[in-house]
Amino acid sequence: MIRRILALTTGRIAVVILTVVALLALLGPLLAPQNPLATSGDTLAAASGEHWLGTDYLGRDVLSRLLDGSRVSVLGSLEVALTALVVGSIPGILSVYLGRVFEWLTLRLADTLVALPFLLFAVAVIALLGNGITQAMLVTGALVSPLFYRVSRAATLAVARSPYVEAALISGASIGWIVRRHVWAKVLPPLAVALAQTIGTGFVIVSSLTFLGIGVQPPEPTWGGLLASDLGYLGQQPWAPLPPALLIMATVWAANLLADAIRDVSGTATSGRAPAGAGRNRLDETAPAGGTT
Repeated sequence: MIRRILALTTGRIAVVILTVVALLALLGPLLAPQNPLATSGDTLAAASGEHWLGTDYLGRDVLSRLLDGSRVSVLGSLEVALTALVVGSIPGILSVYLGRVFEWLTLRLADTLVALPFLLFAVAVIALLGNGITQAMLVTGALVSPLFYRVSRAATLAVARSPYVEAALISGASIGWIVRRHVWAKVLPPLAVALAQTIGTGFVIVSSLTFLGIGVQPPEPTWGGLLASDLGYLGQQPWAPLPPALLIMATVWAANLLADAIRDVSGTATSGRAPAGAGRNRLDETAPAGGTT
């Protein structure tokens, strides 16, 4: 599948951009030309040979802060996506095989998570547990997980109704063997599309929270935090919000391009969308698994 993705122009563009962002997360703090936390008297300076992107209102080097803050933004988005993947996909697959009680409970829980506003809920959890990006991202990932629940459940239902799976059940095959042998191959492509979409959504979530100062302790740099601080000095530096905003936009765009490329090469169509707009979409519209007549 990787070769087929790279054969597409959109796939190559997405992979290149996301690879650069990943390298920034790994090497950004090491590549920072100056201490991102060091202040100076040269405040709100224009771009120069010493400060390629100028300085902020405390005289800190903007380029160094962008490079150093990339790790928090990337890790935060990955925490959201991976948490949503685990919390949503495993119950989605098992809901088809573990009986109607487990199915009903997971459907009602997914409905409840869809109805919760993740931003307000993340703020409430941080107020209880303390200001930290990890707990905020784990909670947000759990609230985004209904997307993976819907995708994995729909793909598993399609496989569960196939004659060869029913024959395997009749012959005494275990549920674990059926999932490993037949279900994963059908579930993985739509889950990969949902994962790529959620990585982009995770960047928006991390940027939104850090823009509000939630999840990080000042003066720790983040892309959203830099964007928020730059907006207060547009009169002196009207171009200052562009670097962090362009980084966020490019990353989200690349993640969506990758999702489109995976969808094109795998021929899958994910019906799940961002949880914020899915409040009225009942998850139990799909009929439970059952034998054919």
